Amino acid sequence: MSAEPLIQLKKVTKNYRIGDETVRALAGVDLEVAEGEFVALVGPSGSGKSTMLHIIGGLDSPSSGEVIVAGRNLSQASDNQLSSYRNRSVGFVFQTFNLLSRYTAQQNVALPMIYIGEGDKNRKEKSLKVLKMVGLEKRATHKPNELSGGERQRVAIARALVNDANIILADEPTGNLDSKSGNEIMDIIASLNKKEGKTIILVTHENEIAKYDQRKISMIDGKIISDASIK
Repeated sequence: MSAEPLIQLKKVTKNYRIGDETVRALAGVDLEVAEGEFVALVGPSGSGKSTMLHIIGGLDSPSSGEVIVAGRNLSQASDNQLSSYRNRSVGFVFQTFNLLSRYTAQQNVALPMIYIGEGDKNRKEKSLKVLKMVGLEKRATHKPNELSGGERQRVAIARALVNDANIILADEPTGNLDSKSGNEIMDIIASLNKKEGKTIILVTHENEIAKYDQRKISMIDGKIISDASIK
């Protein structure tokens, strides 16, 4: 790991307006994540876990504070810079998979490469390569409705990897899966950290899933209440 944190949040707040009410999702959060760490964000619904993940991933912006990733201040980035950051530096894995039903597994995986201008030959080669990494090369031509929940999440993980992102952000990646499929998905994510050196930040409310991580951050009411390394 490098001495300088890969990800830094400095007094980050996030407020949402709901009718006449202001809801504070994050309340002055400070956080540092080193390159190559595997971090679990845990806590009850509404504690701010997903909001923090979306802000780190450039999907949302803070109301105040700074978000610095690899020396780049996302709080000051232009829309084009944020788009490039999301497409090249970060891979997202969501609970609901977010696959396009009319596309095959391989086509779904290849989508992020279109946004960065990869040619057709490279898209085919790289999408098959990452599908093989998650054990789905033989299902490349199947559409999402022909795949199990666990297989669909593997496709989503392959899509997150295809642009060589060094940060993987996973929001409840096992939430829609049975325990067997969930454990298989977590084994893949843990392997990406141990073997590929990916920095993983994973949101979960399941303590048994958090056993895979190196560091557990507990949140309540938009605040970090504990931050513990796990040996």
